[in-house]
Amino acid sequence: MNLDLDKLSALFSLLAEKDIAEFEHEESGVRLRVARNVAAALAGATGTSVSTASSPSTSARSTTVATEAAENGESVDVTSPFVGSFFRAPSPDTPPFVEIGSVVRPGQTLCIIEAMKLMNEIESECAGTVIEIFAQNGKSVEYGQKLFRIKKA
Repeated sequence: MNLDLDKLSALFSLLAEKDIAEFEHEESGVRLRVARNVAAALAGATGTSVSTASSPSTSARSTTVATEAAENGESVDVTSPFVGSFFRAPSPDTPPFVEIGSVVRPGQTLCIIEAMKLMNEIESECAGTVIEIFAQNGKSVEYGQKLFRIKKA
């Protein structure tokens, strides 16, 4: 997938200027969905982090499963389609979209990336189980940065 960042930036500006709340486009097998103001409360969530407690043995076991799945080609990495702020939940007071161990289906929302004041839902492209979460809630992510690893069903 090859995105022209200048065109993407212009698209974001146009959507904001025209106050378009949601936009979806698919071309050559690449689907782009942009949703603005998915959760107004999210604007105040910058810097808020959600942490999950897990025992060292659980973390080690999860890492082993994720590593084996990646080596065997049984998993897919979900990467950021652009630069922005990563949010695991629609608002600070709601649970995350997914956790490690969550079973997901194609099109299911995994997270939100805020870019240029637009809230963009990032969706799973395959069915499977979330085995790793790379990004931290409320932190910046770069284009192409790994967000999640999903073991294919």
